[in-house]
Amino acid sequence: MILAGKILLWLASQLYGLIVAVRNKLYDLGILRSHSFNLPVICIGNITVGGTGKTPHVTWLAGKLSEMMSVAVLSRGYLRKSRGFRMVSPEDDTVSVGDEPLLMSRSLPGIRMFVDRDRVHGIREIMRREPSVQAVILDDGFQHRAVKAGLNILLTDWHRLMTRDRLLPLGRLRESLKEMRRAVIIIVTKTPREITAKEMDVIRDELGAGAHRNVYFTTLAYGKLFSLTGSGQPAVTSSTSVLLVTGIADPSPLQQYLSGITSRITPLAFPDHHRYTGKDVAMITKAFDRLEGEEKIIITTAKDAVRLKEITIIADHVREAMYYLPVKVQFIADEEKFLNKVYQYAGKDHTDS
Repeated sequence: MILAGKILLWLASQLYGLIVAVRNKLYDLGILRSHSFNLPVICIGNITVGGTGKTPHVTWLAGKLSEMMSVAVLSRGYLRKSRGFRMVSPEDDTVSVGDEPLLMSRSLPGIRMFVDRDRVHGIREIMRREPSVQAVILDDGFQHRAVKAGLNILLTDWHRLMTRDRLLPLGRLRESLKEMRRAVIIIVTKTPREITAKEMDVIRDELGAGAHRNVYFTTLAYGKLFSLTGSGQPAVTSSTSVLLVTGIADPSPLQQYLSGITSRITPLAFPDHHRYTGKDVAMITKAFDRLEGEEKIIITTAKDAVRLKEITIIADHVREAMYYLPVKVQFIADEEKFLNKVYQYAGKDHTDS
């Protein structure tokens, strides 16, 4: 039975790969049209399913690029209930715009954030409504071939490099590794801080870095805890009991970080982009009440926090114990080199095609 299941997965993976390859070939041949625009379009994406850290990288780059020009960020707005093109404001909710766009809007108050499943339409609307915008960053648009981004930045998780993965459903690859060729820059995310130059060179070789492609390495830097109720910051020590509530693709880096502070961690993981229900709140409450010790708190991610803040049925003692841990991107090396490449592209002249 196990062998038969593996064979079925392999066959499904081959069929999926064929369908994706045909689609990409139609775009390569021009049978399906890719649209270019007369302003810089920077795409940050991946070829794997979730967990590479797109949101903190988009947030980081948008903040850096906004220092030299007017920037807009365009996202699909995954799992939102609204349709079409929409501008995102910090006062919106996750049902209307999605959790990641809302988080970015609140993290980047000076940057215009939009959602539209049709990226071509979205960019056109940004250009029509916001003529002062000088560059657009596409959040997770690598597979959206209808837009021909001028600069494709591809992310891959250090713990599961795309070169060591397989096509869906056998693995987590959305498309063939051949499509790496469309990327000008590759960023290896969640890299251990202690990585050596030799180890980075080995990864660069594995990723096929050449004259047309640059490979950089980033890690995650966690900030200070913020209360969901604005009640200040707790002092987490080795005696603190932590209920770690997450609804992200890969909570392991966060758990590993917290384990360096306290060993008293109880993980409670939900699926990525999980929309919390009353049943989930009851589960969280029960798990929190079961924690031992006088010092106990709930820690979650910034993305989960935007969803949890909207739930009104959380008991007061549970809500007051909830804190979220923001995360930022840090380059292991060559940050200025990376930014110079992006700035150089963003400063070029662009013409319609």
